[in-house]
Amino acid sequence: MRDPRVHTVRKGLRRRGRLIAEALRPPGGPGAAAPGDRGRRPQPGPQEPYWVAPRATRLVDSPVFLLSPVRSGSTLLRVLLNSHSRIRAPHEMHLRTVHVRMGRDFTPAAMRELDLDRDELEHLLWDRILHLELERSGKDVIVDKTPPNTLVWPRLRRCWPEARYLFLLRHPAAVVTSLVNRRKDPDREQIHAEVLRYAERLEEARRELDGLTVTYEDLTAEPERVTRDVCRHLGVPWEAGMLEYGAQDHGSFRPHIGDWSSKIKSGRIQPARKAEAQEPLPPRLAELAAAWGYRDG
Repeated sequence: MRDPRVHTVRKGLRRRGRLIAEALRPPGGPGAAAPGDRGRRPQPGPQEPYWVAPRATRLVDSPVFLLSPVRSGSTLLRVLLNSHSRIRAPHEMHLRTVHVRMGRDFTPAAMRELDLDRDELEHLLWDRILHLELERSGKDVIVDKTPPNTLVWPRLRRCWPEARYLFLLRHPAAVVTSLVNRRKDPDREQIHAEVLRYAERLEEARRELDGLTVTYEDLTAEPERVTRDVCRHLGVPWEAGMLEYGAQDHGSFRPHIGDWSSKIKSGRIQPARKAEAQEPLPPRLAELAAAWGYRDG
């Protein structure tokens, strides 16, 4: 005897499948425009290139991105900026790792009707995170100093065409030394490749984007001059309290969201460690070091 409950479940599944198919099929047969299209978005054909959603409005029009290699003093510049009454520079936010998942087969079609694709949905989420951080801080300028942003700078530019940029350089040999000292059983060849990857992308960004370039060596040697230059670039008045960053709360210093060394926790600007002369660099990295004005080490 057939179980009526099984029949009911199967019938419900078939009906659900028909409803989904109907939702995905445009009315009026193949190639017909869906209601509300008004000729704006043709139905995708089998040979149609990947569709890119138009850019939506942003809550934060011109965030500031501090682009740098890892171990280049970005946490120090971050806390100096965060000490300003108008600048919010939080810990590394790693926006590029915050993703949106389309949970059902029909979700992309639903989002396309809203002029949204996965990238633009992620952009809206990233923008909301920055806006929320500004709201919570009561400030009006936000700086994201996540070093891996350097590797994805074209996407940042696509998300925020009006973004502003700070480029922070440090002698590549000093960056290598810092990474070697930080890691257990360091692989110098792998570290050289990592530093070169950041340096290449940073140099690309400096060629393509308008921004202010500062060096870690100058920041530690002449913090007032450098921070005045940065404030001028960001359109805010310089504040002497920026140099006393230890007097303010900048959140926790811990792995994966910034430097957590005793040097940064001291609350004082300390001299930069010089690049070790015995740390040879691969030819291309040495070439970039020279292009950045580093002639020795």
